[in-house]
Amino acid sequence: MSAAPDGKLVDNIVHFTRALRKAGVVVGSAQLQTSLQAVAAAGFSHKVDFYHILQSTLITRAEHLEVFHQVFSLFWRDPGFLEKLISVSAPVLRDESTPQATDAANRRAADALAGDHGTQSTREPEELTRDATLTVSQQDIVRQMDFDQMSTAEIHEAERMIATLSMPAPVLASRRTRPHRVGRLIDPATTLRAALRSGGEIQQIARKSVRPAHPDLVVICDISGSMSVYSRMIMRFLHALCHTTVRRWGRVHAFTFGTRLTNVSRALQKSDPDTALAAIGREASDWEGGTMIGSTVRQFNKDWTRRVMSRGAVVLFISDGLERGDATLLSAEMARLRRFSRQLIWLNPLLRWDGFSPQASGIKAILPNVDSFHACHSVERLADLSQALGQSGLRDHYLRQLPPVVA
Repeated sequence: MSAAPDGKLVDNIVHFTRALRKAGVVVGSAQLQTSLQAVAAAGFSHKVDFYHILQSTLITRAEHLEVFHQVFSLFWRDPGFLEKLISVSAPVLRDESTPQATDAANRRAADALAGDHGTQSTREPEELTRDATLTVSQQDIVRQMDFDQMSTAEIHEAERMIATLSMPAPVLASRRTRPHRVGRLIDPATTLRAALRSGGEIQQIARKSVRPAHPDLVVICDISGSMSVYSRMIMRFLHALCHTTVRRWGRVHAFTFGTRLTNVSRALQKSDPDTALAAIGREASDWEGGTMIGSTVRQFNKDWTRRVMSRGAVVLFISDGLERGDATLLSAEMARLRRFSRQLIWLNPLLRWDGFSPQASGIKAILPNVDSFHACHSVERLADLSQALGQSGLRDHYLRQLPPVVA
C-alpha cells in the first residue's frame, strides 16, 4: 500500500471537494475521507487513474459526471501536475485564468472554482461602473434564460425574481354573502333584527354583497433526474404563491413524484424559502431518481383526490411526460384526474425546444386529457402562468400533430 498523501495533496483534494459542492454536487465528509484513503492506497502515478479514483469515491449520481469532469479539468489543469504533486501543491485557478464556460456544467464549474478566490481579486472602479450600466439588460437575459443553462449566480438571480411572482386565483361564483355598507343585495334578516330593537320600525335597510371565493390549487411536480433543475425553481415559485397576499388561493397542496408520491404541502408552509426547500428535499427521498408517472398518478387519484380536490381545485401538473411504463394506464389515470379537477394545466419544460413534437408515448397519453399546455423553463414563462387560467395554451396546436384515433 502506498504511503498516505501528504498535507499539500490533502489540502488540494479538500479544495477540489469544496469546488464540487459549489457546482451543485452533493459530497459528504465520509466520501472525502474515502477518496483520501483510496488515493493513499492506489497512489497517483497516472492522471487517468487519479481522475477515476476521485470520480468513483465522490460521485454517486450519473447526472453529476459532466460537472465532475469540468471541475476536474479546470482545477487540475497544470500539465506538469503529476511531476509537481509530490513536492508542491497543484495550482488553484485564479479568476483571470478561468476560461469562458460554454455549457451549463462548465459554467457552474467555473463559478464554483472562482468562488474560492473571489474575495482576493480586486476590481477597478470603471469595471464596477460598467457592470451597473448593464444591470437592466442582464436581468432581461436571466428572465428569458433556460434554467438548465444558468450559472450559479444566474440561478440565484432567477430565484430572487421568482420570489416576486404571483399567480392570482380566479374568482368563483358563490352563494355565500357578507355584510356590506353599499352592497347590491338587501339583507332581510339583519334589517328585521335591527327593527325589533326600535319597536318594529325599520330605520335603515341593511345590505350585503357576495363573498368572493377562490379555488384550491393542487400541484403535482415531477422530480426525476431530467426535471430536477426545473422542479427546484417550481418549488420556489410555489413557496411564493403560498406566502403572497395578492388574491390568495383557497389552499395550496403540493405533491412530488419520481418513483413514489410525496405530500410536501406542510414543508411549503415554512416562511423561509431555503428552509422550505431543504424540508422538501428531506421528505422527497426519490429526488433526481427515476420516474413512474402512471402509477404515481394512480396513487394520487386513489389516496388524495377526495381529500384535497373536493371543492374542484385547479391542478398544475409539471412533468416532461417521458413515461417508461404503461402509456394506457397513464392515459386512463390522467382522464380520471381531469374529471376531479376544475381545470388541469400541464407545464412541460420540453416546450423550450422549437422543434418539439408530441412523439413520446407518455406525452401522447397525457396531452388529450389536459385543458391547457404551457412551458415552464424560464422566469418569463412562470410569470405568464396567470394567463394559463383563461386560455388553452398550446394544447390544441400539438393535438393536431397526433395521428387520428382509429375506432
